[in-house]
Amino acid sequence: MSHSSEFDIIFAGGGTTACVVAGRLAACDPSLRILILEAGPHTLNKAPHVQPWQFPFHQAPMSATVTFNIGNTSSHLNGRAPVVPCGHCVGGGSSVNFMVYTRAPASDYDDWGVDGWESKNLIPLMKKLETYEVHPGRPTHGYDGPIKVSSGGYKLVIGEEFIDVGKTYHKRPYADDTNDLETCNTYSVRALCSLYIDGKTGKRSDAAHHYIYNQAHNPNLQLWVGKRVKRVIFEDMRAVGVEFTSDPAVCRDVDLSSGTVRASKLVVVSAGAFGSPTILERSGIGAEAVLKRCGIEPQVNLPGVGENYQDHNGGFVPYIAADGVVTMDPLWRREESVIQENLAQWEHNGKSLIAQNGNDALMKWRPDDDELKSMGSAFEGRWKEFFQDRPDKAVAIFALLGGYVGTLTQSLAKVLSPRGYMTAAYYTLYPVSTGSVHIKMREDGKEELDFTAGFLDDPSDIAPLSFGYKKMREILRRMPSYRGEVSAGHPRFPDGSAAVCGEASGPVDLNAPDIIYTPEDDQVIDEFHRNHVQTTWHSLGTCAMKPEADQGVVDARLNVYGVTNLKVADLSIVPLNVGTNTYSTALLIGEKAAMIIAEDLGIDCTACPSWWESTQSRL
Repeated sequence: MSHSSEFDIIFAGGGTTACVVAGRLAACDPSLRILILEAGPHTLNKAPHVQPWQFPFHQAPMSATVTFNIGNTSSHLNGRAPVVPCGHCVGGGSSVNFMVYTRAPASDYDDWGVDGWESKNLIPLMKKLETYEVHPGRPTHGYDGPIKVSSGGYKLVIGEEFIDVGKTYHKRPYADDTNDLETCNTYSVRALCSLYIDGKTGKRSDAAHHYIYNQAHNPNLQLWVGKRVKRVIFEDMRAVGVEFTSDPAVCRDVDLSSGTVRASKLVVVSAGAFGSPTILERSGIGAEAVLKRCGIEPQVNLPGVGENYQDHNGGFVPYIAADGVVTMDPLWRREESVIQENLAQWEHNGKSLIAQNGNDALMKWRPDDDELKSMGSAFEGRWKEFFQDRPDKAVAIFALLGGYVGTLTQSLAKVLSPRGYMTAAYYTLYPVSTGSVHIKMREDGKEELDFTAGFLDDPSDIAPLSFGYKKMREILRRMPSYRGEVSAGHPRFPDGSAAVCGEASGPVDLNAPDIIYTPEDDQVIDEFHRNHVQTTWHSLGTCAMKPEADQGVVDARLNVYGVTNLKVADLSIVPLNVGTNTYSTALLIGEKAAMIIAEDLGIDCTACPSWWESTQSRL
């Protein structure tokens, strides 16, 4: 088997955005010679990727489908080194994520202040990429795109309980659609969380299968796995190719050794918030001080490379569910009889718990006056400066997971009794703190990651987390299925505190008074978050689309400053955080990047047929 060494376009990385861009371009002009180099393995029709229920297993230790990026220790995390996984397989995050469908408010994109990236220009692309199966006829949603959005293959009763209690106790209105690009601070009347799951097949709706694998008939669209891009190759400051290394554990093609490939038209770096800045730095593009410390000859002094790292800060806290309540736990414990029963139904009609992620309920939360007051002065300035006059921006997302997902500690899952659980998830959407991603050299001369997450560096970031813990606690203990807390996964309140809870025989009354916390209890909650707050797998911003003078890395057309024929297209270009699970934004960037590149190459994508419909049978 022979392999070409020259292509028109090379993608350094095969994650969500790369799949979208490459897939769109290949469909619009099948003669384009396109190569995707992906460091991880294939995902084509593999059960851990296409069966939604299996998503937690990608987070298991020694997983081959994610990379665990270990951060520097932080005093604001009580000396912890945060660990942030990211996708390491074809499709990237779209192939391993939780499949939760949320979209950022339109104003987030307007706030970027980048010409051509305003929401009015992006909403048509948001609609173009999706088939929204949840509600018909919504003006901001799409109904004939490649990515399917449904309510999954099974409705969990505890999701309805969460919504019912939230609407009544939490005193928030409801709305049919909280993903219309402006609505927030409401619960969903239908008690269903939209998911990236095909409502007919019950399969995960990822970028790999619906943009790339369905074009396997095109020999000009090449996908090489097990290929880690080391650097971009330049001639007279023009990107002309890449150098890569091979991973023998993934790549078994003996005639595809490490080497170089050339690109006649364009190189697109699309390796995510961790991979893209480090590829640029190894290519000589970045802050001179970083490059010189690593012994790399500077090509372009671009100090913004690797800066502006952002994420959402998350808490995941376990509760006990009543006996007989359906949760994901039997499947996640790999109880074979339960798996086979659900698998038989899923294979028949795409339904059952196989087509579920356990998340049937969430709300985008903004504090009312009383809640704001209870959060104290630490958050007051941030509220007035950023949130107060932006009613479409939520402070956090509150969500319920029907099962114990093991995200707090893997060790806790090993000692839990085999029963049903619920996990309260709450994550802040616009934390102030930022970090950085760079390369550095060890004493033995080998490269490693110099990653600072920045979690909780700013005092205002912890207040909404602590409030989220308290409010979610009040909602869950009023749910009919509540049977107490998994104490080991909660703050360790002092003996005698009114905040101490354990197992329970049932819920408290809907009108029961809230738990009263002492200042000492509040301190315990803050310490709990410093000890346990974690990533929500939404890393972005490290190759920001800003003016070069403002630590920007790429311009509005995704060109890297200081060189030619080199673009970056993935979540690393996001200049300011977005209030959403970021898969939706990664897809959107892919659609926009495909348009930009097509225009650069003189390709008319408006005439491109609905190729995803005609190619589904090939999967």
